[in-house]
Amino acid sequence: MAHQTTTLPPLTLVLGGQRSGKSAYAESLMRTGGVYLATGHATDDEMAERIAAHQERRAEGWVTVEERVDLVHALGQAKKLYGGKPVLIDSLGMWVSNMQFEGRAPVVEAEALAQAMLDHPAPVIAVSEEVGLGVIPMNAVARSFVDALGIVNQITAAHANRAVLVVAGLPQILKSE
Repeated sequence: MAHQTTTLPPLTLVLGGQRSGKSAYAESLMRTGGVYLATGHATDDEMAERIAAHQERRAEGWVTVEERVDLVHALGQAKKLYGGKPVLIDSLGMWVSNMQFEGRAPVVEAEALAQAMLDHPAPVIAVSEEVGLGVIPMNAVARSFVDALGIVNQITAAHANRAVLVVAGLPQILKSE
């Protein structure tokens, strides 16, 4: 993918469904690498395979930092340890899930996270799942996740300088300041 831009804005939100190509697109924006802030963790063999595929796809120049819940702290650490390196957070959907599992409120913490992303000295790209295009889930846990992620995405998009929706590997610019 030749999506490299000469200058990334301070905060880019990349949205898409599962297997839409959103992560690969986000990575293509940072061809020379940076800090890959991974929120996923292997809870089973299939998830371990997904994580391995993401790691294998990345070229040289990436530093991986795994943080399931405290992304504000992780961004602060990235600032201290890696200074001006851009950060790719993948994904806000997994972060929301992790937060809810820990009994925390991602919607309450989303504003602070958005500000921390904007305050980072280098560009930040946040990848997230678009959940607003599907049917209403049949159970309360799934509905709670969809509601929380939808609000987190809206908060992040409001702060983002650029928002992109990736569908079938094709990026569609939703917002560009």
